[in-house]
Amino acid sequence: MAQINPYITFKGNCEEAFNFYKSVFGGEFPYIGHYKDTPSSPEYQIPEAEQDKIMHVSLPISKETLLMGSDVMNSYSHMTTVGNTISISINVDSEEEAHRLFNGLSEGGRVTMPLEKTFWAPLFGMFTDKFGISWMLNYENKGE
Repeated sequence: MAQINPYITFKGNCEEAFNFYKSVFGGEFPYIGHYKDTPSSPEYQIPEAEQDKIMHVSLPISKETLLMGSDVMNSYSHMTTVGNTISISINVDSEEEAHRLFNGLSEGGRVTMPLEKTFWAPLFGMFTDKFGISWMLNYENKGE
C-alpha cells in the first residue's frame, strides 16, 4: 500500500529549516545527505558552491509520516517560488504499484523525471499532474 508524505524544497536553507522542525517535533534524522555525498558522474559534476546543500533529509513526525526535503540546485532555483515548494511523495511496495500510480497520476500532466533507476532506489520519478500538483514516486524494493 502506498505511503504519502510531504516533501519541501528549499533554495539553500533546508538544513536550517529541518533543524528548526526537529527542535519542534523532536526525533532524529534517519538520513541527511549533502550533494557532495552523491556518487560522481562524468556527465554531471556538482559545482563547488552546491556541495554542502542538502540532497535529501527526512524527519519522522509519527509512525506513519515523514517530513522530507532538499535544496534545489542554483540552476533550478528560478523554478522554485513560494507556493510550488511542496510535493507529495509516494513510497510504494512494488514495481507494479509504482508504474500504475506514476502512469495514472501523470496522465495529462508533465513528467519532470521519468520513472527510472537511481543510485538510491530501483525506481524514482517526478511529475506535475494535470491540476498543477507536484508528485514524487519512490520504490525502494525493501525485502524483495
